[in-house]
Amino acid sequence: MKEKTGDDGGRKRFNGQNSKTKKNMQRLGGRGLSLEAFANAKSHNPNAYNPAIIKKQKEFYKNAKYVKKYKSLLKQEKQQNEVPTTRRPRPFELRNESGEVADGKRDRKKEKKSEAQVLEEIANKQREEQERARIEREASVLAKQDEKQRSEARRKSLKEKMFKKTKSGQPVMKYRIEHILETLQGSSG
Repeated sequence: MKEKTGDDGGRKRFNGQNSKTKKNMQRLGGRGLSLEAFANAKSHNPNAYNPAIIKKQKEFYKNAKYVKKYKSLLKQEKQQNEVPTTRRPRPFELRNESGEVADGKRDRKKEKKSEAQVLEEIANKQREEQERARIEREASVLAKQDEKQRSEARRKSLKEKMFKKTKSGQPVMKYRIEHILETLQGSSG
């Protein structure tokens, strides 16, 4: 080991590294591969140590984990949404209003049609509500634009009046005084 004298005259032990290399090691996260390890890693298998490939593999496994979680969540939701089915009567047990044995397949088709009709009605109602909401939004946007244009026109005319000049270049005080009076009346009233 080397010894180094400090400013205070005392001797400090030092293991052969200066402060610059220590800082670099801390920044880089320790010593790197030795020259021998680097050469072995490169010579044996070109795909053994490739940071780009390692990064892709990590990303692949991470994505696979997320997909697995998502699928399990979907499966759980599907199980929760399923209503326990009760035993359906057999076709010979189904009877129509007159008491005769009804054809089960025809009744099921009627049920499905009615369910489809109900779903279609719900979808139509939702479409109508969305259309109403869209029309209301458009009306409010148009009203805001109208108000903005009116206020801009008012400001523009006021600015023109305030900056009006006489032939000799003096400001016209009439409009300025009117503006001051309006503001005073507005603040008092």
